[in-house]
Order: sequence, then structure tokens, then C-alpha cells
Amino acid sequence: MKLRQLRELGQLSSVENESSDYLGIIYLSWQIGSDEPCCSASSLQERWRVFANREVEAVFKGFLLYEGMQWMREDLFIQLRIPVGQQSILEGWLLELAHKYTTEWEQQFAEELSDSLISCLDGKLLGGIAVVASDSLTDGLTWYEAMKKAILHGQSAGAMEHSLKRRAIERLIRERLIHTVYQPIVSLKREGEIFGYEALTRTDERAWFPGPMELFLFADQEGLSYPLDRLAREKAIEGCKPLKQEQKLFINMMAQIMEDPSFSPGKTLNLLEQHRISPHNVVFEITERSSIADFGSVKKALEHYRSQGYQIAIDDVGAGYSSLQSIVELRPDYLKIDRSIIQNIHLDEMKEHILYTLIQLADKMGISIIAEGIELGEELEKVREMGIAYAQGYLLGRPAAFVSSMQ
Repeated sequence: MKLRQLRELGQLSSVENESSDYLGIIYLSWQIGSDEPCCSASSLQERWRVFANREVEAVFKGFLLYEGMQWMREDLFIQLRIPVGQQSILEGWLLELAHKYTTEWEQQFAEELSDSLISCLDGKLLGGIAVVASDSLTDGLTWYEAMKKAILHGQSAGAMEHSLKRRAIERLIRERLIHTVYQPIVSLKREGEIFGYEALTRTDERAWFPGPMELFLFADQEGLSYPLDRLAREKAIEGCKPLKQEQKLFINMMAQIMEDPSFSPGKTLNLLEQHRISPHNVVFEITERSSIADFGSVKKALEHYRSQGYQIAIDDVGAGYSSLQSIVELRPDYLKIDRSIIQNIHLDEMKEHILYTLIQLADKMGISIIAEGIELGEELEKVREMGIAYAQGYLLGRPAAFVSSMQ
């Protein structure tokens, strides 16, 4: 929540509520330690105490939500009186407030130190927050509970940032705050003909997730891969105008989704029917952000999809975790060769040998190849000369919203 909004809340609180139902705590602790004999941790801590007292007073003086601060050894607890509201929302407000000042104070404190002391400052300013319901702010048990909760929250560096990212991705999924752009895949055997489109996820939530890779990696870390993947799939279908009869829609799907015991394939079909898209027009593009642990589960899910008419592609072949085992085990319909192999292939004999080996394997298995990341005319001519069927890249078309003119 913005600081202006918090101040408005404080003003309303003073008028409408003589007491608050919530105790808010911001916990700050600079973990300082050094093995250097010339360094004095106690001197640093004293400088931090003086700095923090000054900054807290400057920021919160006249702030009607502010109740005071308390030091317990080297730990600082800033106490706020927060008006009644949904606890999750209140925690979000306090997180934004605490993160803002933790970030600023950490930098400012380091800038104020002399050269001799700054060399000893090898720790991080830890920060945590807590919002605890209470009928009385003077209740010692409430204070202890809030203090303990704030310390636990702030035990690791970056705890508040992590919490804010978690809240951001939950909101993104809940409010469906992503959109889809489509990049054409061009046939090299039928000059200028668009074979299909790859659906690519984008979000306006750039503060925490600069790009889709960061978004999906964080979702995977937080156990949110499945709802995000499902949302991305739904958005891809909703944003795609009716395709021509033989055109394909390539939709990314993480292999790890299909390893999840709770994964239940089949939910895509109803959505396709609503938008008059046949499963025969859809290619599920398997991305491996980590190695596949259970090929049996993935193969079982893919068999279900194939039985409904979908096709399968393996993405980023030649980079990351993509491996020959994936090709042999999953038997895809398409291999998408990563740009790391395609880039300057007309100048690199070794890359040409690697691509030729993949072409031979694909021919024996009845698999079509798509060259990704084409940006130069020379790259395009080289892959065409080598017999590649399809190509994709900025030279052939940039990702964009789907409009009828794209077809």
C-alpha cells in the first residue's frame, strides 16, 4: 500500500477508532560480524542504533499509526496501531512500508560509514513484519506473539522481498493478470506460408518479474506452477482468433506439471470447443525448466493428449535440460532447435554438425524440425539448405497480439 494511503488510514483511525484491533510490528536487525581484529562489531551496532533512532523518528513523527519503537539488545521493533481490516491486506500494506525503508536504510547506513568501518559491514539488514489481532495493544502476550512472528518472518535475508513477490504472483493468478502474444512459425518449403503460431505469456507485473522466465521459475519454486500454467494455457486459447484449417497453435507446457499427482489432463478440450479450435490444431510444447524425473507420468499424460488429437513438441533442443532421452522417451512430433545452435550457424561448422545429427535422428523417427531464433538472412538460408521444414524468429515475425491480418 502506498504511504499516502497509510497516512489516510491513520487519520481515519484517529477519528473513528479510539483503539485498534491490530498490532503491527516491523522488525529490523543488522547482522554484523567480522573476523578482522581491527573491526568492532559493538561500534558498528552503536552507529546503527543512532542511525535507526534518527531515521525512525524522521519517517514516523506525526504518523498517526505510529505507536513507538523498542530495542531488545540489537533488534529494533517499530510498533504501529493499524485499524480494522482484512489481515492479509493489512500485512500487504505493512510489507510494502517495511520493504521500502529497509532497502533505503540499508543503503544509507552503509554510505554514512567511514572506510575503516564499511569494510567490516559484511552482513545484511534483516527485516520482518507481523500483524496480530488484539483487543488491547498493551497486552503483553499480544506484543510477544507479534515480536516472535516478525522475527521468524525476518530470519533470512530478502524475506520481505520474497513475501512481496509471493503476494504479487498470487494476485496475478487470482486476477488473471497475464496476456498472450503470438509469434509466427513459417514453412520453409512453402514460401511465406505461416504454419502456425507459438503462444507466449506476458505480464505487466514488471516490478517483481522482469520477464516470463522469472515469473515461471518463481511459480515453480513456490508450488504455483500448475495454476499459472493452466492460466497461461487458457489465455493462449482465448486470445487466438480462429486459425486456418491446417495452422497450428503451439502452447507451452512445463513437463513438471504432468509429473504432479494432482495433474488431470482434459480440461483444455472444453475451452477449445468454446473457441471453435480443434485439438488437431494444437501442439503442446514441452519445456524442461528442470530435468524430467518421472518419464512414466509424463508419457501417460501425453498419450491421453495424443488420443484426443493433440500433437507434441520438445522446446529448446540443444540447450538447458533438453536431452536425447526426452526425444527417445516422449517421441514428439516436432523438435524446436534452440537459438544457441541456430545463431551464426552459417559461420560455425560444429553447430552445423550438431544440427545435421539432429536432422538425421528426426528423419528416422518421423519428427519435423523447427529452427528457433532466426534473426539473420544467412541463418535462414543455411537451415533451409539443410532441409529444415519450419523456422521461427524475429527475422520472420515478432510476437504480437493475434489479429486477422497475421493469417
